Amino acid sequence: MRRDVFQAIADPTRRAILSLIALQAMTPNAMAEHFHSSRQAVSKHIKILVECQLVKQEQSGREIYYHFNPKKMKEIADWLEPFQRLWEERFNKLDNVLKQIKTSKNGK
Repeated sequence: MRRDVFQAIADPTRRAILSLIALQAMTPNAMAEHFHSSRQAVSKHIKILVECQLVKQEQSGREIYYHFNPKKMKEIADWLEPFQRLWEERFNKLDNVLKQIKTSKNGK
């Protein structure tokens, strides 16, 4: 089953996992130490992140290390960028309107 990347990053635990492994690759056990949930629960979150290609896995001996996938995050950032620009433009216009209102009230 193909998972939706936005559903994956909507979960706060999965976002926390991404933040953890953005700094360094980690095993599921190492990640689980950072949460108040079981290793199995963390593994389910990791599985979803892998299915969405936000995380890559690498076998090293008996351990599996999970790495952040910056290319996939870049795809998300690129998709979101036009919306970010749109909202920044709207906020800038709102700032200008508020400044005009403030100036007109101070001028009276």
